[in-house]
Amino acid sequence: MTDLRLTLRIDANGKPLLGHGKIRLLEQIEETGSISAAARAMGMSYRRAWLLVESMNGVFVRPLVAARPGGGGGAGLSEDGHRVLALYREIERLSRQAVEAPLAEMAAMCEVP
Repeated sequence: MTDLRLTLRIDANGKPLLGHGKIRLLEQIEETGSISAAARAMGMSYRRAWLLVESMNGVFVRPLVAARPGGGGGAGLSEDGHRVLALYREIERLSRQAVEAPLAEMAAMCEVP
């Protein structure tokens, strides 16, 4: 049977807001404590990671990623960043539950190598 999976993208006013790439970037920033280290871990340029962070910080009321205090550099998720990450993962979990049966039926109809 073909392994199908649901991927989730959340749009706001017709424009992409969050998807698995931005969510993975947030998780990497939290794990590494740095935008540049997160970018390296994901195989993307620092500039691309920075632009994604800026786009997320620009559309939420409060920033999702903030510089770590103390002048030593680095970055981490704000309280809102942690909450958005948790909400996305919960929406993803609920969505997968909701489509489990029809996705399995569709998978049984596929012959993708």
